Amino acid sequence: MSELLGAVRIVLCRPSHPGNIGAAARAMKTMGLGDLRLVAPERFPAPEAQWLATHAADVLEAARVHASLTEAIIDCVAVFALSARPREWSPQVLAARDAAQSALALAARGPVAFVFGSESAGLTNEELFACQHLVHIPAHPRYSSLNLAQAVQVICYELFVGAGAGVPAARSEKLATVEDVEGLYAHLEQAAVNSGFLVPGSGSKLRERWRRLFSRVPELEREEVNIVRGFLKALQPQGQKSRNK
Repeated sequence: MSELLGAVRIVLCRPSHPGNIGAAARAMKTMGLGDLRLVAPERFPAPEAQWLATHAADVLEAARVHASLTEAIIDCVAVFALSARPREWSPQVLAARDAAQSALALAARGPVAFVFGSESAGLTNEELFACQHLVHIPAHPRYSSLNLAQAVQVICYELFVGAGAGVPAARSEKLATVEDVEGLYAHLEQAAVNSGFLVPGSGSKLRERWRRLFSRVPELEREEVNIVRGFLKALQPQGQKSRNK
C-alpha cells in the first residue's frame, strides 16, 4: 500500500492562502501521502501554512515549488485534474472514487498526480488540458465548491481506501464456548425461578426466548457471558448466593 501511495503526488496550482497549503499537507499525512508540489504559490513558506499543518510539518517541509504545472508533472504517467464545474471541452470525466482506483493501477508503473486549481478560479483551460482526466467530487448542486484542503482530503481518502486500508480490526477476545453459553442459560433459569419470574411447569416460553435472544449475537465473548452471570449473581439474595456457589 505505501509503495503505491508513495507514487501519488498532490499538485496545488497557484494557491493563494498559505493556510490551505498547510491544511492540504495535513490531509495528505493522515492518508499516507507525502509528495506535495506547489505551482507558483502566492505566499510560501509562510507561518499560516505551519499553523494548519498540524503534525504534518515533514510533508510541508518536503514540498517542492515549481514555476509551472508542466514542470510539476513532467515525469508523471497520468495526471488527474480536479474541477467543480463542467467544461465544454475537457478530458475524460471520472468520479473521485473511480479516479483513485485508476490512479492506483497506474501508480505501479510510474508517478501519478492529482492537480488542484487556485481557491478563487480553479484550473485554467491550459492547465486542464495538460491533464488526461477530469475528476469531479459530487456535492450539493446549490453549493458544489469545496475548500481546497477539503477537496484534497476527499481525494487522499479515496486513494488510501483504494490502496487497501480498512477499519481497525476489532480487539481479539476469547469467544464463549457452548459450555459457557449453556452455563449462562442455566444461571438465567435459576435466577428466574428464585425470583418468581419463572414458575416451573407453567408452560412458559421464557427459556426458548432467551436462547433466541442470545443466538442473535454472532460472536458472544466469554467475558460478556461472565458479566451477565456476575450481574445475575449480584442480584440474588445473600442466602441463595451461598447455596449456588
